[in-house]
Amino acid sequence: MTITTTFDDLPKLAGKETGVSDWVEISQDRINKFADATGDHQWIHIDVERAKKEMPGGKTIAHGFLTVSLIPMLTGGFLRIEGVSRGINYGSNKVRFTNMVTVGSRVRARSKLLSAEPRAGGMQMVNEVTVEIEGQERPACVAETITLVYK
Repeated sequence: MTITTTFDDLPKLAGKETGVSDWVEISQDRINKFADATGDHQWIHIDVERAKKEMPGGKTIAHGFLTVSLIPMLTGGFLRIEGVSRGINYGSNKVRFTNMVTVGSRVRARSKLLSAEPRAGGMQMVNEVTVEIEGQERPACVAETITLVYK
């Protein structure tokens, strides 16, 4: 489901959930490619055989920053803001990794717009994004993300 709003009406959505994404499977191939892209080849992520013996659950786990890097893809279709020419990732106020994402898990994002306020000639949106793991009570990640959008 996509919520459609205007640039000027964006602040009216503050405090509301803006969307829940579809589930996305975290494959070993995705984990390996992220390890290659970032240079983080720690065995807990890429050594399947060692993980079988030494990791809780016997599986490799996704990098925390892989989980965070999925947020734009997972939340990209939540809001359609009419009259906006571009959006820029401004950063995060905080990010917490609260559960491991094991290989083969499925994750999705749930987003709530905390605020939308004029800033730097645009509108600064602060969202609370929770990355959930299918079948788990505790989420993988909770992040407070900041985006600037411009007319």
